[in-house]
Amino acid sequence: MKDYSGVVIAAPISFGYAKQSPRGANWFIGNTLREMLRSAGLTKDDVDGLAISSFSLGADSAITLTQHFQMSPRWIAQLPYGGAAGLIALRRAARAIQAGDAEVIACVGGDGAAHRSFEGIAANFSNFTIDASFPYGAGGPNTAFSLITQHYMERFGATREDFARIALDQRYNANHYPAALLNHKPLSLEQYLSARRIAGPLHMFDCVMPCAGGEGFLMLSEERARHLSIPCCRILSAGELHNAHREDDVQLRGGWTEYADALYDAAGIGPKDIDILQTYDDYPVISMLQMEDLGFCAKGEGPAFVRDTDMRFDSSGPQERKLPHNTSGGQLSVGQAGSAAGYLGIVESIRQLTGQAGPNQVSGAHRAMVSGFGMINYDRGLCSAAAILGSAET
Repeated sequence: MKDYSGVVIAAPISFGYAKQSPRGANWFIGNTLREMLRSAGLTKDDVDGLAISSFSLGADSAITLTQHFQMSPRWIAQLPYGGAAGLIALRRAARAIQAGDAEVIACVGGDGAAHRSFEGIAANFSNFTIDASFPYGAGGPNTAFSLITQHYMERFGATREDFARIALDQRYNANHYPAALLNHKPLSLEQYLSARRIAGPLHMFDCVMPCAGGEGFLMLSEERARHLSIPCCRILSAGELHNAHREDDVQLRGGWTEYADALYDAAGIGPKDIDILQTYDDYPVISMLQMEDLGFCAKGEGPAFVRDTDMRFDSSGPQERKLPHNTSGGQLSVGQAGSAAGYLGIVESIRQLTGQAGPNQVSGAHRAMVSGFGMINYDRGLCSAAAILGSAET
């Protein structure tokens, strides 16, 4: 696979997070785009590529947004792939710039969250959900992930205390990230364990909170970024695979197993060289699967790995192993703004690698692994994607 030389990512923006909002997806996407351009010192006429991810555009689409926003891009993509959408946008946009199809591409994910709107999205997510889930009272991803979590616990001996390590360290990180919706609410082990049960082994703090918001970044040529003098970072490697391991009765692995080694080889590093890990975390078990499948530990060793690893952004605990994980708090503490959640880890990684993270800045961070997972169609997530990003000096 060709490398990603000559292309950089910049202008990380998180915008407008709210538990509920009367505003629609267009508003969140448009405002995120405005803030990205303001950050880079560009105008919308400088943008000749547009990648959009959203679940709630309704009758609109990426192409109708060009008229709403009064833009004339020569490259466009609509990528409704949920938790993998940001990484898919990153890969598509980078290749478009390398091919000369565009020079500056805005990649934006955004969704609104009106009262009970998530219920409507989940109920009509696919023919599987319409025909085989909601009619039987098993609507939304809670059911699928309760089965995955229970199977993982029975197979590998994981406990709720193990999953708590992920949720608690992420809440600590969120307490230092002002934009996180739950940044003002510390979380203790006792609170986690005694929380209301939702489905099977899943309790309240295992489940992501739907919300409204936008996330975005700019993809541009390295030459253009130098001319603008904007902080940026590089793509050291990236990959994706969809509907992997379809023979597994219950999902305990994702497509990362098939290309993780290639990612490290292309970047010329190994898992121990990663300074920050950003996993897609709508439930703790899926973060644990990504840690295993991306090579940070072997399959089934996720529980021991999180027990022995300090995953806080400042890594100040007694554990010998340090790996800052979901440094802004991840979706479990920031919130899940629809398709914007698939951009969250990339945007936070750009902030970290360019020294713009503020109160939750990881000291000496030069390489970040970002992983995406999405599209819970019936019983499993279909999309997997990952990238290794590097600071400008790497």
